[in-house]
Amino acid sequence: MVVKFYSYLILCLLPVCLLAQRTDADTAVKEGKRLDIVFADRYNYQKIDSVNEFISLAGRVQVKQENTLFFADSAVLNRQLNMLEAFGNVHINDADSIHTYAQYMRYQGKEKKALLRTRVKLTDGKGVLTTEELEYDVSVKMGTYLKGGKVVNKKSTLTSVEGYYYGDTRDVIFKRKVVMTDPENKITGDTLQYNTGTEIATFTSPTVIVNTKEKRTIKTREGYYDMKNKKAELYKRSAIEDSSYTFTADDMAFDDSTGLSEFRGNAVYRGKDTAQGFDMIANNIKTNKKNNSLIATQYPLLLIKQGADSIFITADTLYTAKLSDLMKKRNVPRIRDSLPIPSTPLVTEKNAEDSSDKFFEAYFNVKIFSDSLQAAGDSLFYSLKDSVFRLFKSPIVWAQENQITGDTIYLFLKEKKPERLFVFENAMAINRVNSSVYFNQLKGTSINALFTDGKISSMRAKGNAANVYYATDEEKRFIGVNKSSSDIIDVFFDDSKPQRVVFLRNLEGKSYPMRQVDHEELKLRNFKWLNDKRPKTKFDILSN
Repeated sequence: MVVKFYSYLILCLLPVCLLAQRTDADTAVKEGKRLDIVFADRYNYQKIDSVNEFISLAGRVQVKQENTLFFADSAVLNRQLNMLEAFGNVHINDADSIHTYAQYMRYQGKEKKALLRTRVKLTDGKGVLTTEELEYDVSVKMGTYLKGGKVVNKKSTLTSVEGYYYGDTRDVIFKRKVVMTDPENKITGDTLQYNTGTEIATFTSPTVIVNTKEKRTIKTREGYYDMKNKKAELYKRSAIEDSSYTFTADDMAFDDSTGLSEFRGNAVYRGKDTAQGFDMIANNIKTNKKNNSLIATQYPLLLIKQGADSIFITADTLYTAKLSDLMKKRNVPRIRDSLPIPSTPLVTEKNAEDSSDKFFEAYFNVKIFSDSLQAAGDSLFYSLKDSVFRLFKSPIVWAQENQITGDTIYLFLKEKKPERLFVFENAMAINRVNSSVYFNQLKGTSINALFTDGKISSMRAKGNAANVYYATDEEKRFIGVNKSSSDIIDVFFDDSKPQRVVFLRNLEGKSYPMRQVDHEELKLRNFKWLNDKRPKTKFDILSN
């Protein structure tokens, strides 16, 4: 009976002895890195030789190393190598900050590195990483998968062939066939860094971002996108494309929550509307998606598309927005209605979204170039709805050998070509005669010019109208010069050159032989030939 009692006592105390015992292998392991058994339902101790010493654990296994706890259904602890191999419902609790789960684990206690396989899951309380094989370094809280994995963080899901998780910073670096999706975006690329705490995705390789809500595609090589606050900054010549435009720039930033964007460095906007489209280039372009406005500075260039003879416009500042919104704030006169030409209705609430519901404003140092016409002035207003350029503060318009000036000029287009030009106050038209030093001149309070096929066909001057006209023969030799005044003067052109002058009411005038008059004295008051300000090519409007 005594023998049986002592045998039973030894069996009962065996687990306690195993917990407390310190073998030679234990002393060989540096204090703090030793794997200690916390609990197990069953134990089996086996020492094969001085090199191989094992403790088999089964049932609610718990093993500890410093602040890291290991749980499993069963495990084998190698005392000599300080290595733990665990099976079934494996769980690593790394200082209550990172939890890792799997069905199998091999853990090197000296290096603090674990290899986990089969239904592996790692979570930091924000995101969840799943894969079939994961290497986890407890010392630096770093997890690595090389055979495919997925991270789910709130509404975002990321997949890749390779992944590197950093627990201290909560960053995950995804490589090879990276795909990130959320309810609004799909991001694909070769390399992407994502932070499960801040929800910021950082791009370091060619990446494509498709936004289904905004119907927008972004191509970039470097930058970041804040998924939580819907903000992004992109670098290295990124591009944005949606159903109505494309945008490229060296750097760009946008905020989808406010609809504001900024494009810096060789920014190029290209409209897709072939009928009413326009392009814009500048070193800085800011846009507001909520009101469809755009402001360009730092050498901006506006290109209004109209076939082969497109219109190029530059100024210190260019601005465009919806005409219907502008009309809610201030009166926009129906200019075509005020003149005897067919009227084009301005925008209404029903058609406010059509492509012609757009206006442009240009401020300071305005220059315009097209093959058929050039202009310069202080400021400009243009509407796609009525196709009228309004030029303010000492504007100048050049058409072939004709120069037209005044306080304000309205230039009407029809089918993308000049149709009519109206000059208000101090109006003057000057025409160089056969590239000579002599100039035909027409002056009045106002001048109304008509165009045919893009060329001036007639002019009418009203209000103290005056005219200087050099007559030539069929061989373009000068016959004489006439200086006259009248209430109304009509000048008719052929191939943009004055051919006939008609005076209406109160005609006064005199003709002179070419050699019997001082041609400088014949010039009308405020005569200025401003050909040096005329842009000769589309490249000239870019020069100061």
